[in-house]
Amino acid sequence: NNVVTVLADSWYMRRTFIQSRVNKGFTVIGQVRIDTVFYQLPKAHTGRGRPRKYGKKYTKQDIMNLPVETTTLKLYGREQTLRYRSAVAQARFLKGQLVRFVWCEFEDDKGKKRPRLLLSTDIELTALQVIQAYEKRWSIEPMFNQIKNAWGMKQAWQQTRKVLHRWVHLIALGYVLPQLLAIKCHDKVEPLLKHAPWQSHTDTTAGRIRMGLLKYFSHVRVRDWWCMKYRKFQPPDTNKLAEFEAFL
Repeated sequence: NNVVTVLADSWYMRRTFIQSRVNKGFTVIGQVRIDTVFYQLPKAHTGRGRPRKYGKKYTKQDIMNLPVETTTLKLYGREQTLRYRSAVAQARFLKGQLVRFVWCEFEDDKGKKRPRLLLSTDIELTALQVIQAYEKRWSIEPMFNQIKNAWGMKQAWQQTRKVLHRWVHLIALGYVLPQLLAIKCHDKVEPLLKHAPWQSHTDTTAGRIRMGLLKYFSHVRVRDWWCMKYRKFQPPDTNKLAEFEAFL
């Protein structure tokens, strides 16, 4: 049977979350705090008394003394060089569970970046497999960035679930419409792109379509579409509006 792998950000890499997934037969791979405590495996017990549960604690110097490997991979959308060290150890916050930790250091023209510490509950995976598996999380990061910053989820003020759901649906529709127009209607959206003639030879993007829609609809009084009496959101009656304009 194929094992399901759960990829988690450092926010979720806590004992209750990890153990609940492991108890269901999943493998968990995620980034943990750089100061997470690991222990070496205890030596075989030969004397009297209770055997030791943990071996020697891994210090930063112990980790730096591990064999280091260097590789270049396409990670997070571009080619990157990284140095990494890895070992199988006992995680203190998981009550001694065996895990594989991977100490990663990315490099660029300016030198080394801030190190990252990855953890895998599957100790059979190699360090490189852990790194490549965790990189798959990158595909969701642009979506999270859009939700928090472009969609305004960071400043959500709605106090009830119903109102929040309505707001999210409207925002989602507003987000997906330019995306679909850019993908499916290249020839039909040309009038929306005339707001930037200096970009006439560039690709049709959702951002350019959004600017064109904004130009056309910026003077529409959308708030007037809300009917306080029936508590419904609907455009005005165009027939009545035409009669009113004819009367004027």
